[in-house]
Amino acid sequence: MSRRRNRRPVVPNAGPGLDQFKAEVMRRQGFAADPARPDAVKYEVARTLGVPLQSGNNGQLTTEQAGKVGGRIGGTMVREMIRMAQEH
Repeated sequence: MSRRRNRRPVVPNAGPGLDQFKAEVMRRQGFAADPARPDAVKYEVARTLGVPLQSGNNGQLTTEQAGKVGGRIGGTMVREMIRMAQEH
């Protein structure tokens, strides 16, 4: 049984701001993040980690592979948010 994921931000209309934040954070990490297409950075991250992520169906990926990519992006974003919160 598969579950549908709710990928909407908790705060209404926060999506564009989160996308900009993702692009900026990943750019600082040395990735070519396009602010117009911030989700495209996941393919570059996957390539550097040796994960065969492609556009479309990635049912062949293991949970570990998907977690490596998402963890690298999300973890970096969370660390930056914590740093910003401590600064203020």
